[in-house]
Amino acid sequence: MAGDVLSFALLAISSVIIIINPLGATLLYVSLTTSLEPNARDTIAKDACRFALMILLLVAVLGAWILQIFGISLEAFRIGGGILLFGIGMEMIYAKTSRTKLTATEKYESRDTDDVAIMPLAIPMIAGPGAITTTIVMMNEAIVISPLAIAVLFLSIGLSIGITYYMMRHSDYIMKRVGQREYRAINRLMGMLLIAIAVQFVITGIRTAFPLLGGGT
Repeated sequence: MAGDVLSFALLAISSVIIIINPLGATLLYVSLTTSLEPNARDTIAKDACRFALMILLLVAVLGAWILQIFGISLEAFRIGGGILLFGIGMEMIYAKTSRTKLTATEKYESRDTDDVAIMPLAIPMIAGPGAITTTIVMMNEAIVISPLAIAVLFLSIGLSIGITYYMMRHSDYIMKRVGQREYRAINRLMGMLLIAIAVQFVITGIRTAFPLLGGGT
């Protein structure tokens, strides 16, 4: 049991951090707040991370119930989510901003509104479809393992949001140290890891939905 929790913890922490992508969120935060006063920028960073945390925790608690309402099996959601994460990972490898996180229209319109903390920072940049999918899938796995695994998932979400908030608060220092070349290199590495996680999601979903394919009876 301890080994299962440890394996789950490593997968949960890496999955959530990679899909939230604190560095990518920080770069967008910088581009949207360069003309604002430091106090206003700090408020936006705090609000964006707070709203994203609330959304992901709410999804973690109610995700399975939402799937039941729409008659969607966990296996179908796991396979569909794996395909979604695979696409995001491919875009990360090619150093593109994921279309599931932020569209050009959303980025343009966000400059004309005061509430950039919610849109597009909290949604869909931090708590986007990929993060929501990962949270639901990981929560259903945690329920099967143990209550400790559930606590680990909550900790993973909080840790990821905390890293994002820290990087936003220290974005000026980070931007002096991280150039576009370094960002693309980090993004591609994270994209490869995300693709591997996505493929595992699909494999697990197919094996569960079709036991005969996995050698079951």
